[in-house]
Amino acid sequence: MRSDAIPQGRLYAELAHLMPVITPPGDYAEEAAFWRTVLRDSAVPPGAGVLELGVGAGHNLSHLAGEFRATGVDLSEAMLELCRALNPGVELHRGDMRRVRLGRRFAAVLIHDAVSYLTTEDDLARTLETAAAHLEPGGVLVVAPEHFTETFRGPALETSAHQRGPLRVHYVEYTHDPDPGDTSIEVLMTFIVTDGEGTRVELDRHVLGLFPRAAWARLFARAGFRLETRAFPLAGLDRPYELLLGILE
Repeated sequence: MRSDAIPQGRLYAELAHLMPVITPPGDYAEEAAFWRTVLRDSAVPPGAGVLELGVGAGHNLSHLAGEFRATGVDLSEAMLELCRALNPGVELHRGDMRRVRLGRRFAAVLIHDAVSYLTTEDDLARTLETAAAHLEPGGVLVVAPEHFTETFRGPALETSAHQRGPLRVHYVEYTHDPDPGDTSIEVLMTFIVTDGEGTRVELDRHVLGLFPRAAWARLFARAGFRLETRAFPLAGLDRPYELLLGILE
C-alpha cells in the first residue's frame, strides 16, 4: 500500500479515543511548566484570559487552566469532546485557527503542536493574523513548532507501548520527508490495538509543515510580532525544546 492511500487524521476522528492512552495528560507536565514560566516572564498575570488555538484534547492546557482563564478552539469535534471532559471549566469553540474570530481579545494566545499542521506559508500567515486579532496590545503569542527545516532529521522511527485498563496500544511512528523541495513532511502511524474484542491494526497518516527559521521570522514580523526564541531541555528529547514567542507591537 502506498502511503498516500492511507486516510489522514484518523487520530482526531474515529481513533480519538486512543489519544489519552498514547499521550496521557501527565506526559505534558514538564512541558507545561515551561509554558507557565514563559507566560509569567511575559507579565501574563494569574487569572488573565488565555486562548489556545488548536487545543486538541487539552492535555497541555490542563496544566495551565487552573492559573489562567482559558478558552480553546479546535476544528475536530472529537478532540473538543475529550478536552471538555478533561477541562470542564474551559470555554470551547469549534473553528479553524486560520480564520476563526471570537470577537474579543486575550492576554496570551497559545498554539501547541497543532501549528505543525499548517503546511503552507499562507496557512501560517493566516493563523498568525488570527492570533494577532485576538491579542490585547502588548499581548504574547506562544508557538511550539515540532521541527524547523534546519533541525529536521529524518527518516525517524519511534515505538511505544501503552495501557489504560483493558485497552492496550502498541504504537509505531515513522516520520520522513517524501519531497525535500516542498514545505511538508509525512508521519505514518500504526496502532496495534488490543481490547475486549481482540487485536486489530489501525493505520493513520499526518502531513505536517516544515519551514526554515527565516520564514517564521518573516511571517511573525508581517503579523505585527516581535519574535523571541526560548530554548529549554526536556527529558526524552535529544535536542533543546524551543518555543517561539511573539510580542504584539
